[in-house]
Amino acid sequence: MVPSWPPVPPPPGTQAAAGFASPYQTTAFTPVQVRQSFGQPYPAPQPAYPVHAYGSPSHVTQSPQTNHSPSVTPASPAPSAEPARKKTVWPESVRNYVQRSFLPANLDDTVSRQEMEAKLKETITAANDGGYMYTINWEAMPLPQQMIKAERARSHTVQPPPAIPTADPSFSSPPAATSKKRKSSDLTDTDLAAGAWRNNGNRLEDRVTFTADKRLTANESPKTMSKFQKQQQKNMEKRQKRFHGDYTTHREPSPPPSDGPVVGTCQTLEKRYLRLTAPPVPSQVRPESVLRQTLELLKQKWRKEQNYSYICDQFKSMRQDLTVQNIRNEFTVEVYEIHARIALEKGDLGEYNQCQTQLKALYQRGIKGKPLEFKAYRILYFIHTANRSALNDALADLTTAEKAERPIKHALDVRSALALGNYHRFFRLYNDTPNMGAYLMDMFVGRERLAALCNLCKAYKPDVPLRFITEELYFESDADAAQFILDHDGQHLLEDRNGTVVFLTGKAGQHFEGPRAAAFARVDIKGQI
Repeated sequence: MVPSWPPVPPPPGTQAAAGFASPYQTTAFTPVQVRQSFGQPYPAPQPAYPVHAYGSPSHVTQSPQTNHSPSVTPASPAPSAEPARKKTVWPESVRNYVQRSFLPANLDDTVSRQEMEAKLKETITAANDGGYMYTINWEAMPLPQQMIKAERARSHTVQPPPAIPTADPSFSSPPAATSKKRKSSDLTDTDLAAGAWRNNGNRLEDRVTFTADKRLTANESPKTMSKFQKQQQKNMEKRQKRFHGDYTTHREPSPPPSDGPVVGTCQTLEKRYLRLTAPPVPSQVRPESVLRQTLELLKQKWRKEQNYSYICDQFKSMRQDLTVQNIRNEFTVEVYEIHARIALEKGDLGEYNQCQTQLKALYQRGIKGKPLEFKAYRILYFIHTANRSALNDALADLTTAEKAERPIKHALDVRSALALGNYHRFFRLYNDTPNMGAYLMDMFVGRERLAALCNLCKAYKPDVPLRFITEELYFESDADAAQFILDHDGQHLLEDRNGTVVFLTGKAGQHFEGPRAAAFARVDIKGQI
């Protein structure tokens, strides 16, 4: 049997014989993929048939037929590009934890940096893979050097693992499903890649970007916390206090909201006021029984020393302890009332406003105190600040019985005298102010004297005795009245006539109109109520 040989290819420039088919024959064009958008680059042209390294088409196979014509199989699609890795958002608490691990005060000579980095990788990677990175209290988390030392100690002494306490919810296991919503404190442009912890080419602290915000948002402890004793936590907090200073507050595991307010155990009578930056610690909060002793001590010191800076700081500390313990009773009202009176006496309207605002809320709860006295103060305060809308609201809240009480009736008479321009009656009321309302009236009596002086210059001409000005505007002496005129550049308006000093009202004209307009400008006070 004569074997059938494949047809011989024709010479160059001649036509191929019928039935000849080259196994390397390709189409006369190169297929090009269509670009879907203008932003996408043109794909590189690909050959019609993929070719192996030996040069033969990968899809051309020898057919068992006698004519040995090649059979074409469809080319397999090109493998798709590897999808981009998702970026992992490292919470602020994790970055603070890493930074705290490398602080000079927390370093341990017995633990090398390589061991610390390895332990950090292990701890944070486990939290990320387990899905509870956002629920761990990283502030209470032991530092890597402490974990390493504890593991070394356990390797020499085999002890059963301590039981997980059930009373403290902060040691509960993280939930199976945790919300991964981004928060304002999370990273944005500097997110770390998912495999950043496995990049051995850089130092660990160089791969983490720290910010100035040191607040932590996690409220729960990780599972690994059950392996360490509470004494180790206390030692870590002591080292942090030595590094940050005496006035930095460090929070403990926060109790759940259902546990109620804090119950203080501190027995110190005097304590500085420090703004809270973390949940309060019971050992640093004084209970009500201790606060009552503190109040009596402050009363005695105020009578003897009159040191307002010290007294104000101590009262603010007392108010803070009452607030964190949710104590709202007659003792709370007494503390705020005494502080408000002392602030009025020293002209500190900022602290007075804070006390007055809290007193209004306490009175609305029906707690007994001196509501009539402080409602009268509110009216006089709004007269001082020229806040007409707030003044109208305060008047609308008064009952008929309250309007008949002396403190409120006096404040209403002051308002009426000023509204009518009756300066004669106003200064008589100023001379007979109940309680501590005179301290508030002292703050705006100067501008009312300017207004009254303008009216006197129009009504009395050519002059009046200086004694008349002293009595009408309620100066304590003629010297005080003359000094008031001199303070407003009125030297040329005073004249001595045979031992009697007179005030030249005819020459005054519009001299006091400018100071009067400036004095009646709107008053803006820090902490205004």
